[in-house]
Amino acid sequence: MAMEAEATTPQLALADTDINWDRLDKTRFHIIGAILFTAQSALLHPTMVIKTRMQVAGSGLYHMQGMSVFTQILKNDGIPGIFRGFGTSAIGSLPGRVLALTSLEMSKDIMLKHTEGVNMPEATRVGLANAVAGMFSNLVSCVYFVPLDVICQRLMVQGLPGTTYCHGPFDIIRKVIKAEGFRGLYRGFGLTAVTQSPASALWWGSYGAAQHIIWRSLGYKDDAEKKPSHMEMVTVQATAGMVAGACSSVITTPIDTVKTRLQVMDDYGVGRPSVLKTTKTLLKEDGWWGFYRGFGPRFLNMSLYGTTMIVTYELIKRLSAQPSLRSFA
Repeated sequence: MAMEAEATTPQLALADTDINWDRLDKTRFHIIGAILFTAQSALLHPTMVIKTRMQVAGSGLYHMQGMSVFTQILKNDGIPGIFRGFGTSAIGSLPGRVLALTSLEMSKDIMLKHTEGVNMPEATRVGLANAVAGMFSNLVSCVYFVPLDVICQRLMVQGLPGTTYCHGPFDIIRKVIKAEGFRGLYRGFGLTAVTQSPASALWWGSYGAAQHIIWRSLGYKDDAEKKPSHMEMVTVQATAGMVAGACSSVITTPIDTVKTRLQVMDDYGVGRPSVLKTTKTLLKEDGWWGFYRGFGPRFLNMSLYGTTMIVTYELIKRLSAQPSLRSFA
């Protein structure tokens, strides 16, 4: 295709659907990304509030269905209740998103260049590049997002038993640092980095491979004149994202439950909360099923997130492609 001939870097299958780092207008990429991802986060934030509250011990919400929890929050706190912590999350996430998106795209581009010409199936190569990029991006962004996660989740569970009441995000920072020092903002960092990075690698790897396989099964190839429509792009990318998000939620919910409680609970007796202490307490309270507290909302959140995030992300990349390389107006 003429457009592909203009590209300065080797293109993968269906270059219109896989726009790499070299083809992006970086400023446009980050500005559009900030706007669209903030809008997406606003739509999904209520499911995160519900999930977090169901995972906290003593909340009285564990045995309730997600919709019942949603109704109760609305009844007690109104609309602001289901958006607790959103302002802090939205504003605080902006620098983190720049860090995460840049590291994701740059590391994927490096992997694709280093594996070019290697004797392996193209789907495997695409999946491997996406997996490495997902893991690296997650490790880098954890340094920024874990403290933000601690702050936002504490805002979400204000007033529940076992939590410390705070007047806004800065009060949370002050009280956490006063009680535990700076490391208190990094509660759950090791657990997050060690477990979520492989999960991120799994998500991005399966998404990249699945999308490649789906396009091939539909008969699209690099050298073919046939090009996918907007609707086909959205459908294929949304399907791959939904599957990746749903699978990831099943694997990561137990870890997320432990991490959430570790980050928000303050009444674990003597000593600083730890992964082992939190895990033992959860087992004692509810048995193994306790690790799947909030699974329904989390499953919904990650499935919807996987779908909307990847559709939004791919749209951002298409809108940010350099003018001479942009395939769609």
